Amino acid sequence: MDNRNVTNNNKNNNMNNLKSKRFVIRKSLIGKGIVIEFTNKKGITYTYNHDIAFNIMKTKLESMNCFNKYKSYTATNNIPVALRNVELV
Repeated sequence: MDNRNVTNNNKNNNMNNLKSKRFVIRKSLIGKGIVIEFTNKKGITYTYNHDIAFNIMKTKLESMNCFNKYKSYTATNNIPVALRNVELV
């Protein structure tokens, strides 16, 4: 399994961690300091802080109809391009 942690040392406890099968940004998780780990279909694992990812993508997300309607944004295979090569924890 290939792990691609876009992180540094994670000092959050397990109460603030979430595992998922896809990259997700949800309005209900904003400001809660959640660290999300997701593994895509190829077995690559990504770890990111939800709030950092949201802040980077905020302008784009708020202009998307799906984010406003469903209050979430997901990506199944990879993290969004705007978040690649960025420290996310």
